[in-house]
Amino acid sequence: MIRTYWNQIMENQEVRQNLSRLRQELKKDGNRARMIHVIEGNEDRLADLLNAEDAKTRKNAALLMGDLGKQEFLQPVYNAYEKEQQRFARSSYLTAMRNFDCKDHLEMLKARLEVLSAEKPETENEKHMMEEMRELTSLIVGTEGVSQHCFTGWDESYDVILLTNRNFAEVTKTELEELEPGASTRIFGAGVRAKVENLRWVRDLRTYQELLFVIRGMASCRMDAAKAAETIVASDFLNFLNRSHSGKEPYYFRVEFKSKRPLDEKSAFVKKLSGQIEKLSGRKLINTTSNYEVELRLIENKEGNCNLLVKLFTLKDDRFSYRREVIPMSIRPVNAALTVALAKEYMKKDAQVLDPFCGVGTMLIERHKAVAAGSSYGLDILEEAVDKAKINSEAAHQVIHYINRDFFRFTHEYLFDEVITNMPFKMGRTTEDDILELYGHFFRSVKQYLKENATLILYSHNRDHIRQMAGRNGFKVMKECEISKKEGTYVCVLGSV
Repeated sequence: MIRTYWNQIMENQEVRQNLSRLRQELKKDGNRARMIHVIEGNEDRLADLLNAEDAKTRKNAALLMGDLGKQEFLQPVYNAYEKEQQRFARSSYLTAMRNFDCKDHLEMLKARLEVLSAEKPETENEKHMMEEMRELTSLIVGTEGVSQHCFTGWDESYDVILLTNRNFAEVTKTELEELEPGASTRIFGAGVRAKVENLRWVRDLRTYQELLFVIRGMASCRMDAAKAAETIVASDFLNFLNRSHSGKEPYYFRVEFKSKRPLDEKSAFVKKLSGQIEKLSGRKLINTTSNYEVELRLIENKEGNCNLLVKLFTLKDDRFSYRREVIPMSIRPVNAALTVALAKEYMKKDAQVLDPFCGVGTMLIERHKAVAAGSSYGLDILEEAVDKAKINSEAAHQVIHYINRDFFRFTHEYLFDEVITNMPFKMGRTTEDDILELYGHFFRSVKQYLKENATLILYSHNRDHIRQMAGRNGFKVMKECEISKKEGTYVCVLGSV
């Protein structure tokens, strides 16, 4: 079809439509090389279409040249961009130019962006001007790169929000107060809000899911892109960034809009908001889809307005950086940390600990971080999991003994004080009957590995199986905590009857 479409273009048949058809063909593997071969020797014909009377034909020709990515197309596309009079088409030339090396045109592109930034467009042209500015920014950032800022504000005071498991915000609140005695805290629906005197505690507080900042003058705004941009730029946002980072403006941001509105409506809102923020801030804040340093998070509230929060990507969350390897069944590390926090009162220092379904070792690593264990053993039937667990434990600077073995064929010379594990669950070809049978086998077998008064700490997707099997096998449930109603996950702490 490539040759057919191209021949029709050469004969001036349905030129605009055939340009679009060729772009669709380019999405198929191997077709770029085929198309380059087909048009070889006639590249001037494609370049001539940048002078077509129809603006959509010019636009499609530029985009096709960009898709082909031949550097020789850059100059004709750039020349066409400079003389294009139709606002709606201009951004397409810039989209095409992303596929070329544009460093020789960088200063001219920056100058054009400065002109647009100072221009006040008529209402009917505003959308297209914003699109052009957005594409210029993307092209400049892609060519020039981002000068990343370094977070330095460890000892500044902040108003923060810690998103947590909704059932156990109190756990995070208590841990924060222990780590940062100067914190003023309160629980709200999604977690913990706190005024803190520093951020030295963030690496040791393991049970929060996400850290967000509340900025003075930017708590909420109307559901209007222009008004929201005004609120953000007039707030303490830039001062907050400058106070907590080394380096100079600009800062690179993205917008995350949490709303139940249709996707196209959200997308249009975000595009307009981002463009307005750039313009009003004098490009001290630059929107980009990659290499961003900060996220502006807008959350539509019940009143139809937006709550505004900030997430810093310059403030690295390296609490779980040891977990370099995972498998599909791996527990989320924050859930492993929460499991350990909920069961901490039942753990003994220097205990002999066994994880019979250890996966990549997350549960054992988090257990040791909470309460130092003695010798720890992890078993898994998957060799891949055991290999990855060894890598993770080495990264965590922990000594854990891993064995690639089925728990039900495991033998050991001494007994354990504690079993902690993420119990297997229905996945892939595994059925609920398979899981029920495994639970029965587990509870019948595990006691032979345990000392008297040993403890079982089980993260489970099948709480009812635990309730069913525990009593009949000499165990009692001492604590039960719902982690996620949606996922049906629980932490159960069991002891001997």
